[in-house]
Amino acid sequence: MTHACRTWPRKPAAWAVLAFSLALVCRFVSQGASAEEKSAGAASSETRLYDAVRYLAGDELEGRGVGSRGLDQAAEYIASQFAELGLKTDLFDGGPFQKFNMTTGTELGEVNRAELVGPSGPEQAGEPVALQLGKDFNPLAIGGSGKLDFPLVFAGYGISAKYEDYDDYAGLNVEGKAVIVLRHEPEQANPHSVFNGTRHSDHAPFARKLSNAYEHGAAAIIFCTDEFDIEKTVAQRSKRWQDAIDELSAAQAKFKEIEKPSHEQLETQRLAVEKLLDQIRRHGEQLQAQYDPLLGFRDAGPGGESQRIPVLFCRRGPLDKLLRSATGDDLAALEQQIDQDLKPRSRELTGWRLRGEISVLRQEAEVKNVVGVLEGEGPHADETIVIGAHYDHLGLGGDGSLAPGAKEIHNGADDNASGTAALIEVARRLATRERKLPRRVVFIAFTGEERGLIGSARYCRDPLYPLDKTVAMLNMDMVGRLTDDKLIIQGVDTATEFAPLIDGLNERYGFKLTKQPGGFGPSDHSSFYAKKVPVMHFFTGTHSDYHRPSDDYDKINLPGMRRVAEMVADAAVQLAEAEERPHYLQTKQPASGGGDGDRPYFGSIPDFSQDQPGYALTGVTKDGPAEKAGLKAGDIIIRLGESKIGNLEDFDSALRKFKAGDKAPVVVKRGDMEIKLEVVLEPPR
Repeated sequence: MTHACRTWPRKPAAWAVLAFSLALVCRFVSQGASAEEKSAGAASSETRLYDAVRYLAGDELEGRGVGSRGLDQAAEYIASQFAELGLKTDLFDGGPFQKFNMTTGTELGEVNRAELVGPSGPEQAGEPVALQLGKDFNPLAIGGSGKLDFPLVFAGYGISAKYEDYDDYAGLNVEGKAVIVLRHEPEQANPHSVFNGTRHSDHAPFARKLSNAYEHGAAAIIFCTDEFDIEKTVAQRSKRWQDAIDELSAAQAKFKEIEKPSHEQLETQRLAVEKLLDQIRRHGEQLQAQYDPLLGFRDAGPGGESQRIPVLFCRRGPLDKLLRSATGDDLAALEQQIDQDLKPRSRELTGWRLRGEISVLRQEAEVKNVVGVLEGEGPHADETIVIGAHYDHLGLGGDGSLAPGAKEIHNGADDNASGTAALIEVARRLATRERKLPRRVVFIAFTGEERGLIGSARYCRDPLYPLDKTVAMLNMDMVGRLTDDKLIIQGVDTATEFAPLIDGLNERYGFKLTKQPGGFGPSDHSSFYAKKVPVMHFFTGTHSDYHRPSDDYDKINLPGMRRVAEMVADAAVQLAEAEERPHYLQTKQPASGGGDGDRPYFGSIPDFSQDQPGYALTGVTKDGPAEKAGLKAGDIIIRLGESKIGNLEDFDSALRKFKAGDKAPVVVKRGDMEIKLEVVLEPPR
């Protein structure tokens, strides 16, 4: 959706100007303003920053969630600011937008049916047991679509845990079959269980079990609730139901003590009883539902980019009939047997098949990076400096929100309206210089950062100007809450020239600097560093409003944000005017996607912009196991050990089956070729 005729606010409303002015006066009085802060230039800069943050983080923009009208409005606003500054914006089909599609959600398609078909024979009719959608089964959003006609296998809890000496798939051939899998894990009541005692281990999540089934070649998976979880939940619901009954009894007993209740007392009691009866009814309904619960379409997760095997959730009732027929045991009996000796009870369900069709639709939206270019002049004009900030946020919350269940606008004033506003201000400072810079500067407002650096990864995959001539990338993410002058800059060690440049600039700015090593981190600079571009990432620190609805514009430190923008602009000028481009340094910092916690270290960097099956790499860490084995940026891992790899979750699951020192066979797609390599894994980092 475009808004070509829209007029964006360039000056705050009168009340906002007054509030802003009073805030500045209070700062001057309480802290003592420097001559620079009192200058008209500083005040104008802070007014512009305030205006931009207030607009971008306003409720009208709906939290700038991917696929929302508000995100499109933000893109149009940024584009209008770039154009107003005279930046070159006729870059992609005559405009400033690098467009591409992203998955924004999932929904059920028109056809979703399933049935369990038994064996046919003289004594077996083979009559299908139809499963009713929404009553007996639901597809899950974490799975894919497809027609169902597969033999059925019971795969216990669907766990392969090498170090716990437990594997539901040991000796079980599930290639091309549908597996029935229980939720959670064995021995949940045992505080000494190898599966993290009475707490769920990392083998319990749906995604982990789905990956394990996919790795073993399963064609579909049917989840159902385990008996332990049912008993625990029923006990909790039963207590609430009984508590409501007890409260009603107590209220009635107390009311009986009134000899001659007034009309007002009678009415009060009637309303109280109705309320308590409603609670009893609701708790009773919830209690009944927990005896054989059915999860909803998105209850295992919202789904994502990958479309793998169909995933169903089924009530225990129909599955118990199937299992008793095929094995003589129901689910409860099989769970008890597993708990007794911690030995799998997986088995073929001879003659039984899952038939039907599952349709899970991925909703897509067109998103866009917003790009503006300031051309250089001179012998280095074909070299590029990128200055970036992401402008998307979390919309109404959901995935990524630290306020679970809160369906409120997450305005994202600091994250990252602050960085976007600073990006526009840096562009203003460089575009209004009297002389052209010797190198080109490309300003990019990235989309999809909150979904996994999607926008920056897409730009690096299809850059406007060659990355081998991109000499540096400066990134701003959450630069609006400067406290005690503490500024964090990551990546100062990614080029020989960066440390002296920053130290020299800071003699003027006086920040209390924290220099974090490495070029990889949770923001868009990572995508560039993976392509061997030196990077610096500017960040004023996290806070209690991070990824919550309370991250609002009235908490922004405007003078602090202005100072950060000025430092970034000055750094860009020095880099543009330097006789030589920065000399790239490859650091040994561990990267995501390769080993923290209890996983061995692999040393890979995921490429979230790829949509092919497998685990795509945007790079590998210096001297890491992957690099030593010969893996490269652009490779797509399709097998690790005996496991088939469809995405990052599959890779993570497969990696956990190894330990440090193991030689892990890897198959990668490199262009049209499949290459076999061997990675010697290192201890977790």
